[in-house]
Amino acid sequence: MNDTSNAVTIISSMATRHVLDHLADAYTQRSSRRVRVESVGGVTAAQRVQDGEAFDIVVLAADVIGKLATAGFVDAESRVGIARSGISVAVAAGAARPVIDDEAAVREAVLSARSIGYSTGPSGAHLMRLFERWGIADAIASRIVQAPPGVGVGTLIARGEVALGFQQTSELIGVDGVDVIGSLQREIQALTVFEGAVCGNARDASAAMAVLAFMGSSECDETKRRFGMEPVS
Repeated sequence: MNDTSNAVTIISSMATRHVLDHLADAYTQRSSRRVRVESVGGVTAAQRVQDGEAFDIVVLAADVIGKLATAGFVDAESRVGIARSGISVAVAAGAARPVIDDEAAVREAVLSARSIGYSTGPSGAHLMRLFERWGIADAIASRIVQAPPGVGVGTLIARGEVALGFQQTSELIGVDGVDVIGSLQREIQALTVFEGAVCGNARDASAAMAVLAFMGSSECDETKRRFGMEPVS
């Protein structure tokens, strides 16, 4: 069994789970320091940091990291942009694919869907604002399914619980039983920047900063793109 007692620990939301796992492995291969990542629902991750649970690094949406910094739970000077991600649309593998070429088409796809899935994260909040702006929130209320914290929308699609799903591209790519139709068009897209920061109770702040410097470097750009994310320019 590998000794992880001296590992740099990271807590993150599910949106960055795959990319952080791979970047952690890459960092371990190039250094003598192991990195252990725990990915949970974003709301849960932020609460655990606020509750004082011991982690070296937290990776969440930039606005959440900002709130944690203001409250003193993370070192504001340590904030590093990790990646950014847009929202994609998905259906069950083999299912009919609605047209999502423009805003009107997406609105019609939502109105026509048997059920619509969204997350508790930034993408879900954006979708709810869109539904309100389109004036359809009440009409589709009975068909909306919010994924529980820590459960991906793709999982609900694969189970047949959701017909049309919206979530961060990074969380939909590679999910068995799911076809990603494509990204939302620019006029209705929302890009979420994910940042990492050193927690106030980090065991080794300098080691944590070294990990963040690596994860934010151009050396990791290809890995981020492979998992549906983009580098933070």
